[in-house]
Amino acid sequence: MLELHIAGRSFARPVLGEISTTVEPGNRICLLGPSGIGKTTLLNAIAGLDPEVPDSAIMGRRQVRVGYLFQEHRLLPWRSLRANLELVGVSAREADECLARVGLAGYGGYLPDQLSLGMARRAALARCLAIKPELLLLDEPFASLDPVMAGDLKRLIEGILDANPAMAMICVTHDGGDAATLANRLWYLDGKPARLQWDSLIEEPDQIVRLLASLRHTGQAG
Repeated sequence: MLELHIAGRSFARPVLGEISTTVEPGNRICLLGPSGIGKTTLLNAIAGLDPEVPDSAIMGRRQVRVGYLFQEHRLLPWRSLRANLELVGVSAREADECLARVGLAGYGGYLPDQLSLGMARRAALARCLAIKPELLLLDEPFASLDPVMAGDLKRLIEGILDANPAMAMICVTHDGGDAATLANRLWYLDGKPARLQWDSLIEEPDQIVRLLASLRHTGQAG
């Protein structure tokens, strides 16, 4: 699906070092690491949103449909949810079907500001699904949500992935519990500049807890 060969990325100072890895169909990757280490920078590079990272660094990207759920919902506030989804090329009927998939049936005529944060984030997820993504990028999708809303959204994403086993996901999170629920592969970003200190499939949820404890301890010790 994707082959990454990122030489590095700097913003007045080095942020990312060399990163070489692949993303395969069906990978459910959770990307963890200390705050400010460069996780969103890496996600933006993969999405093609960083003009300083050449296309040749992310081989295969142009052949992959990518849906990106940002931390901010980025819905146009003056357009209804249905109209926001129509902007990505779906019909009104298809837009309503996508909204129903995320638990927002009947909300097509609402404006984004009429929704709670959790509902707005689900509407943004519906917009991602409207393009039938092969790769779903999630940037801290559960941030700022209360535990109930976060749990609902987590179960929703898990169900979408289960229903689309070939879809790949990369989810930036700080919570090992998210990885235990969603991931079958773990990336851990750390260092100055940051590199992938861990990149491997996971065999059982308990492995994530032990692994993160070890990686975080090693990072503090360094």
